Amino acid sequence: MLLLSMLAMTSTRMTQLLTAFAVQSLFLTILAFVVADYTGHSELFIMGGITFAVKVIGIPLVLRRTVARLHTGKEVGSSLGIPGCLLMSAMLIIVAYLVTEPLVVTVETVTRNCLAMSMSVILIGLFMMVTHKKAMTGVVGLLMMENGLFLGVMSVSYGMPLVVELGIFFDVLMIVVILGLFALRISKAFDSIDVSVLRRLKE
Repeated sequence: MLLLSMLAMTSTRMTQLLTAFAVQSLFLTILAFVVADYTGHSELFIMGGITFAVKVIGIPLVLRRTVARLHTGKEVGSSLGIPGCLLMSAMLIIVAYLVTEPLVVTVETVTRNCLAMSMSVILIGLFMMVTHKKAMTGVVGLLMMENGLFLGVMSVSYGMPLVVELGIFFDVLMIVVILGLFALRISKAFDSIDVSVLRRLKE
């Protein structure tokens, strides 16, 4: 999952970025099934199935259709470039491991070693939202942060209550739909979804 976050940071087209997110979500689904089978937490089977349906199939399909309707190009631009993004991502990974190292020894779950990875995925997703120019990449960065959060929850407690998890999935799905509609409206109004261009707009 961490490698896929790094690959997402180096993606130059939206199709590559969405593929990286879908594959990352697939690995998260597999991990949920493995943990559910090992620990006997049956609710993780349900969450794994929902993760597959929503994040591996549903959300990438919606975002691909949204990108296809945008007439602003499918390239992914970053204000730092690929080398800068990789360097900063590596630094964020180091920070995540340093921060979570004292916490890992206090956790008794078999997935506790995934805590540093989850923090790294969250930080890289946030970094993607800040540095990438296209608004749609911010949506993918937010989704990757949610993947990192789900991984972190499994790392420390084998998941949250099912009702809470379902609420989070519903919220994420609604955010994707709303942001996709906003991106379409912005593209029609300004012929661009480049955040750096939109910042220069004046009344």
